[in-house]
Parts: sequence; structure tokens; C-alpha cells
Amino acid sequence: METKVIAIFDIGKTNKKILLFDRVFHLVYQYEEKFPTVLDEDGFECDDIQLIKNWMVNTLNALVEDGKFDIQAINFSTYGASLAFLDKEGKLLAPIYNYLKEVNPEIQEALFQEYGGVDEFCRQTASPALGLLLNSGIQALWLKKEKKEIWEKLANTLHFPQYLSFVLTGQITSEPSSVGCHTFMWDFDKMQYHSWLKKEGVKLPEPVNNNQVYPAFIKGKEIKTGVGIHDSSASLVPYLQNSKEDFILVSTGTWCISMNPFNNEPLTNKQLKNDCLCFLTPEKQQVKSSRLFMGHFHEACVARLNHHYRVGEKYFQNSNYCAELEKSLNLKFENTLLFFPLGIEKFNEGLEKVDFSVFADYDEAYARLVIELTQLCICSIELVISQKDTTKIIYVSGGFSRNKIFVSLLTNYFTDKKVCTSEIDNASALGAALVVSENIVGFTTGKIELESNKNITISK
Repeated sequence: METKVIAIFDIGKTNKKILLFDRVFHLVYQYEEKFPTVLDEDGFECDDIQLIKNWMVNTLNALVEDGKFDIQAINFSTYGASLAFLDKEGKLLAPIYNYLKEVNPEIQEALFQEYGGVDEFCRQTASPALGLLLNSGIQALWLKKEKKEIWEKLANTLHFPQYLSFVLTGQITSEPSSVGCHTFMWDFDKMQYHSWLKKEGVKLPEPVNNNQVYPAFIKGKEIKTGVGIHDSSASLVPYLQNSKEDFILVSTGTWCISMNPFNNEPLTNKQLKNDCLCFLTPEKQQVKSSRLFMGHFHEACVARLNHHYRVGEKYFQNSNYCAELEKSLNLKFENTLLFFPLGIEKFNEGLEKVDFSVFADYDEAYARLVIELTQLCICSIELVISQKDTTKIIYVSGGFSRNKIFVSLLTNYFTDKKVCTSEIDNASALGAALVVSENIVGFTTGKIELESNKNITISK
């Protein structure tokens, strides 16, 4: 008997995946590809969109022909800050430009000047001025200013998830998660597109809900197909749908992203200057978010520790939390940031100055490193906590959810909240499946377990 599934294309910068979830959202199939990149017309590296499109269509054709799985719906989760520029026939006029591409900074500076200055404009759009093409609105403005031959043929502009949906359905769409994440396009005061878009002639479709589906035909089979979703918003969906209490999600990896969907206070200039932004859930609910380069800091410091103490690269995994060691280190070093002597802005330069002779052994040095990283993470989390805080739970996902010292220190600090480790695999893909499942008969979430079954042991 065929297994009924929802198919999700999860498109990251490095890996491109197809995942199939059954009717209770268990992962029943996964395949991953890495594609070579190509160069845009200026010689800058970008994703080969034609290769991705062909792979996507061929993969669906093969799955339908095979008959093992009965695909009931399709959706897409992708990275953000990427636009597709289409002519009136729906053909791409340009590559999907790499958001790390450098462009003339005067383009965004002129925009800021016209709309109240950088602080006010960034506050309205809840978008830090990230530079390059990381604010996708700048991509459209750059195209108008410097790619006039493309601009003159432009009929529609889509964010990346909506373009992949368009490939299958032919529908020109937009949705909250893509337009609301550091794009400069969304006015968070008025909760609508910012007025500069109309003035500059940037035409975007009105956003539809993320549960919207349209028909696509794969080998003659009609399949309901979603409009796609930004990966950050998608990763929140399992928690939004299953948490019994208001929460903060601390997603750890190379970047530590703290997300609070229950803080509707306007973004402040202080928060913007400390790498905070707001994005939107599928329900157009504001999510206040902060980020810290914690995983990178940890990796670089551990490499130095391993070299100094001549141990293996995973030796740190044997270190356990001990309250007495924490107390003695705090008495010994007080509030001095030993691993960040020049601050986080000059981390690499400062790391060269770290004096390991002040530590008794590896365990003491590693414990101090995690204490300092946790202190930085606490500051990052506190940036997204509102004055009238209603959150009761902090979910910690990703690599640091398995770090006993980190989780223990976080638990000891946030005494008014329950700190839980959470190990939801493929959270963005799962979120993309959940949002379209509302329109698919026979799919039920039941109860997705958010908390890890692994206990953190705290030594006294």
C-alpha cells in the first residue's frame, strides 16, 4: 500500500534536500544533493538555479513514477535574502544573486536619507543594515539603478521559496515569512509593504497565508503545492503548534539565534545595534530575534585549547558541569573575559592574546570558556525578552543542547523559566510540512515531542 506523504524541498546554501513526511509527520525518506555553483554576469558565485529546478522536477517525476509514496502535497523551505526577477512570460531575467555580493553602498544610503535616516528606517523595517545584498529590498533597488536592461523587462519579483513554488504551479505569490525577514520591504509599524517600494516601482504580490496551496501536475497527478516559507520562520512552526507555554527558542550552531514570538514591542535602536531584528511567522506574528556567533567562537577557542593541551578535537565532550568549579573560577577571574580580551568585535585578534598559563588544566580552561560563552548568550537572549515578559520556557536546540555545562549554566541563570533541550531534526522542513498540512485531508500532528529525553546531570 502506498504511503501518503508530504514532500518538502529544503534548500540550503550548501545542501539541497528532498524529505518526505508521513501522515503523523515521521520522516520516511530523505535524499540530499550538493550542486556546483555558477558565476553571475559579474563573475560572482551563485547557485545554479537551472540545475536546482531540473533536479526538483526530475525528483518529483521519479517519485510519482516509482509509486512507493503517494505525494499528497509539496512545499519549500529555503534560505532568505534572495529574489527571482521574471519577465512577462515568467522567465528568469537574471540569476538568483548571491546575497554576499558587494554592491554600491550609496544605493542603501540614499534610501536611508530619504526615509528618516538609517536608525529610523531600520527601526520601521525591523531590519539591521546588513550590507551587501543581505537586505533583499536592496537587490531590487540595485537592479533598477545598475541593471537597467533587466529592470525594463521586469514583470514580477518573487522571493526564492515563492519562485520554486511558481516553477510547479505558475502562481505569482508572496507570503509573510519571506517579506518580513530583514528585507527593508515590510513596514512593521503599519504591518504592510513599506511606501518606498511603490515610489520606486518595485511591484510585489500581496502576501497570502502560508497554508495556501495551488494545484501542480506531476506526471498527470494533481498535487496540492504550497507557496513556500523562509527557513527561520519554518523552524519555529513545530514549537508554535506544540508548546503549551509561551517560549523562547535558542537555536544553536555556528550562529546562536534567540527567537521570541511573544514579544510584540517595537525594535529599539539599541537592539538593532546589537544585531537584533524582527521577522514574521506564517500568521504575521512578530518574532524578535537576536544572534551571536557563538558556535564559531567555541570552535576557534577549542582548537586553540586542543593545540595547547595536546588533546584530541572532541576531548571537550568529556567535560562536565561542576558548581564548585564554576564558583572557584568566578572568584578567581571575576567578570574578566579571558577568551575575549578585545571583545567579540575583534575576536580573532584577541584569541591570539589568550594566556592559557592562568588555568590549572584543560577542564578548568574549557569550563571558563563555556562560562564566558554562556554569559554572552544570556545577554543575547535578554535582548529579545520584553518588559512584560510572558515566556515560561526556553528551548535550546542544535549542538549546544548537548553541552552539559552550557545548559546547566543557562538553567541556573533563568530561574523563572524552564530550560529544555530540544532535538527536532530537520525543523525547517518539518515546519514547511506542518503549514500546508492544514489543507491536506488525513494528516495530523498528534503531538510532536519538543523536549529531549536526555537528562542533563548537574554535579554539585
